[in-house]
Amino acid sequence: MTPCADMLCRATAPVAFFNRAGGASALQNTRKEARTHAKKIRHLKDSAPGFMLPSIMKRILLSLLLLASPVFGQDAPKWKKVLPNLPDSITLHEKVECSHPGDFSIPLDIYVPKGEGAYPAILLIHGGGWKQRQIDADKPLAERLASRGYVVAQVAYRLSTEAKYPAALHDCKAALRFLRAHANDYKIDPLSIGVAGGSAGGHLSGLIGMTGGAANMEGEGGNAGQFTSVKACVVMAATMDIVEANKTSNSEGYVSFFGPIAENREIYVEASPITYVNKASPPTLFIEGEKDTLKVGRAEMQQKLRASGVPTEIVTLKNAPHPYWMSQPWLDETAEEIAVWFDIYLKGFPKKS
Repeated sequence: MTPCADMLCRATAPVAFFNRAGGASALQNTRKEARTHAKKIRHLKDSAPGFMLPSIMKRILLSLLLLASPVFGQDAPKWKKVLPNLPDSITLHEKVECSHPGDFSIPLDIYVPKGEGAYPAILLIHGGGWKQRQIDADKPLAERLASRGYVVAQVAYRLSTEAKYPAALHDCKAALRFLRAHANDYKIDPLSIGVAGGSAGGHLSGLIGMTGGAANMEGEGGNAGQFTSVKACVVMAATMDIVEANKTSNSEGYVSFFGPIAENREIYVEASPITYVNKASPPTLFIEGEKDTLKVGRAEMQQKLRASGVPTEIVTLKNAPHPYWMSQPWLDETAEEIAVWFDIYLKGFPKKS
């Protein structure tokens, strides 16, 4: 047997052992074996200049490194996908057109509590790197917020594959104007509207929150007599300074939406929520996951908000990955944090000490 074949047989042993033993009970021994065999494979490669690992051994090496990692198995965050389940207490109005720019129809899904009264409203903006439609994944969050006594509207804004920035921003602002213009139809208090979003939707949420009084950011989309300022803002796992975030490298997602930064730096400045912070900015809550990446500009934006006298807080969810708000156990935690924030700044509930 060749050294390579012999190593292949030995390297697969811990993986097979782990599978036979049923996982967790064998985890500690398996990690130890995995570390040993991963080192042997690396030594085999390093000891023979020009030697190329066969593709199967590359895959095994990656598996061994995963097994050896402390985040494997019981240490890794456990999550459970949640599907939409509309409560009986909520009426859902689907595909309500709020704007029609060019050949595009911009629909809203609007969740309305069945009880009497005018309710504060939340515009909930989905993520997906500005290029993927993730409305369905946010529906469980929308349902939970509606159950807390809010009208919740999800907006299907134009993606980067359909139109470049600022199209998505204009669509979201058109949605806000529509909600105010049709407040009576959906039992909305037009003076008590907030905005929330995650990832790319968090970027748009922050940008909408900070640009409520900026006429040049409105765009066209109907109901021009209505305003787009919001009383409170929630940003989940989103970059607030996209200039700084693209300082060393300009990622594909940003280029697809904003264009290359080398040619469009002024657009990156314009599209950064941190650019617009002032004393009229709405109270803004940031929610981040402990296992997520650093969100560039969030800390600096909070400094600017506090310096302007604007309430702001940061909540970090333990062990939460990206996008934490789509799965349990973090979905319920996220809904609770958002609801409490809006209870204070949209409903006027006293803040708990």
